[in-house]
Amino acid sequence: MADGASNEAFVEFERVQKSYDGETLVVKDLNLTMPKGEFLTMLGPSGSGKTTCLMMLAGFETATHGDIRLGGVSINDIPPHKRGIGMVFQNYALFPHMTIAENLAFPLEVRKLGKAEQEEKVKRALDMVEMGSFGGRRPAQLSGGQQQRVALARALVFEPELVLMDEPLGALDKQLREKMQFEITHLAHQLGITTVYVTHDQTEALTMSDRVAVFDDGRIQQLAPPDKLYEQPENSFVAQFIGENNTLEGVIKEIKGNTCVVQLDGGEIIDAVPVNVSQVGERTRVSIRPERVEYNRDRLHADAHTLKAEVLEFIYMGDIFRTRLRVAGNDEFIIKTRNAPDQVRLKPGQEIEIGWLAEDCRALDAS
Repeated sequence: MADGASNEAFVEFERVQKSYDGETLVVKDLNLTMPKGEFLTMLGPSGSGKTTCLMMLAGFETATHGDIRLGGVSINDIPPHKRGIGMVFQNYALFPHMTIAENLAFPLEVRKLGKAEQEEKVKRALDMVEMGSFGGRRPAQLSGGQQQRVALARALVFEPELVLMDEPLGALDKQLREKMQFEITHLAHQLGITTVYVTHDQTEALTMSDRVAVFDDGRIQQLAPPDKLYEQPENSFVAQFIGENNTLEGVIKEIKGNTCVVQLDGGEIIDAVPVNVSQVGERTRVSIRPERVEYNRDRLHADAHTLKAEVLEFIYMGDIFRTRLRVAGNDEFIIKTRNAPDQVRLKPGQEIEIGWLAEDCRALDAS
């Protein structure tokens, strides 16, 4: 099992593949397990396979090969409406001719619940998302954020064990989207619901998830808790896709246990943590996060590596300063430093010395 998934599996993908034309695989040999109650995000660029995986789990797409299980039972041949899964989409998918209460009651009617029980569950679900007084309105009378809350309530009203969300906040403005991120996460954990969430928004994934599966080219490139994904990317794709990242190109000169020596293309020598490099002479792309780099001399650690740099741009952003530098031939090297009274303010054209610890520098694949 991958990081953080030590509990008994509830959702399982075993060697799952998907092709639409019989030749090209959009999902390649996917193995993934989730314990009950986990909030897992499938993150990746368009065409990476994440949404196809969600649709196969929902039953709207059929796996070309492999097995998908829910609670130990194969669901490959079970139609979507019998899987007992809640769904939330970006476009809300509410019935415009029904009131909000009727929209929520619909999945309960399908399950043949009595009127009294329907009313009780609808009220509870609307209260959950702070929409208790809106039951008599129609979707067109609600704002986008209110409609998304209703869509969430409808997915939860029949108390499913699993909820799937496909880019549910994509249509909302930034401030409302951030508010809804916290509300959805809090609700999912409070109710103990297993959640699979699909997005291409890295911040959303890091903010909301217990674990994140980063997809590219039909495969999971890394599956880990958000902090590990950001701090310890396993390959160049993950390092570049998750958050802002600095890269320097070079060649492995020596590998000694948990450290390797890299000669950068400009001739500079630095130490790094060897992640997926294996031999001397191999090309590598070294990864350093912007907030791990320092230029204030009195803050530089005694063991820090130092390189010469030229300031190209210094931007005040309120809580942080963002500095763009030319370092070892790279004109897009970024440093982020917090706005503090003793922080040195730099000027374009200024020559400075920057530094970081070898443990914050990862030697990754060159591709």
